[in-house]
Amino acid sequence: MSRFRAPEVDRKNQQRINEQIRITPIRVISATGEQLGVIPTEQALQLARESGLDLVEVAPTDKPPVCRIMDYGKFKYSQKKKQHKAHVHQSQNKEVRLRPKIGDHDFMTKVNHARKFLEDKDKVIFSVIFRGRENAHVDEGYKLVDRLMKELGEIAKLEQQPQMMGKRIVVIFAPK
Repeated sequence: MSRFRAPEVDRKNQQRINEQIRITPIRVISATGEQLGVIPTEQALQLARESGLDLVEVAPTDKPPVCRIMDYGKFKYSQKKKQHKAHVHQSQNKEVRLRPKIGDHDFMTKVNHARKFLEDKDKVIFSVIFRGRENAHVDEGYKLVDRLMKELGEIAKLEQQPQMMGKRIVVIFAPK
C-alpha cells in the first residue's frame, strides 16, 4: 500500500487548484480578466504564485482546459454567499376565522396575527363564519369586514372583494 495520497479534489464542484491541475498546456485568464493565451501548466502556476493567488480550473471540459488566476478562498466564500441568497420566501395563504359577534379585544388579536402574516409576505384569507340564527344578520359580517379593511389598509391591499360563499364571507388580503 502506498503512503502517497493524491491531493483532495473538491468533489462537489470538480474544480482542481494549483498542483491538482495535471494537464498541460492550458488556456489562462489573469486575475484582471485578461486572456494570457495557451501556456504550459508550470508557467501558469509560476504566474499565479508570483501574484500571490491560486490557479483554478474553471472549464475542465474545454480543449485546452481553461484556468483562471484568482484568490480561491474569496471565490469559495462568494459562491457560498450566492447560494445562501438564492433562498427565496414562497408566499403562503394563511386563514384567519372570525365570528360576527367577536369581541373587540379578540378582533384586534386576530388583526395583529394577520399583520404578522402580511409582514412575512404571506396572503391572509379572512373568513367570517355564520351559524344558526347568525345567517339572518349577514350585514353584521360585512360591517366586520369593513372594519378589517380600515385596520389593514396601510399594510395590505385587497386582493379579492368580500363575497358570500355558503355560510361564510371570504375576503383576501395581500401584502403591499
